[in-house]
Amino acid sequence: MTTNNPISSLTSEQLMLEKMQQMQHRTQADFIVKPNMMAVEATNTQFTPAPLSFSQAMTGVLNTVNQHQKTASDKITAVELGQSDDLVGAMVASQKASLSFSALMQVRNKVVASFEDVMKMPV
Repeated sequence: MTTNNPISSLTSEQLMLEKMQQMQHRTQADFIVKPNMMAVEATNTQFTPAPLSFSQAMTGVLNTVNQHQKTASDKITAVELGQSDDLVGAMVASQKASLSFSALMQVRNKVVASFEDVMKMPV
């Protein structure tokens, strides 16, 4: 007859939770737009988000996509010049840049379509 050791099962649960948290940090997107949080007042225990303008959000996203493109370009150039043998890393960076650019173009197309819809509205 075997008995489960509560200490070992607790430890394995903690290890699993830690591993899941590490994986979550690795998979989070780099260009999630979050508003800045203002300071908490002594009487107020909740955070109130600072206003985030559309131009600030788009500038942040554009800078992130540009950084992905630069990183991919640098890694591919290093592989081509023989300075690095990380071909897999270069290809992953290239795909990441491609996906972020595609997502940016989809957002751009939606914004343009929405603007055109607003312009077609009768006054």
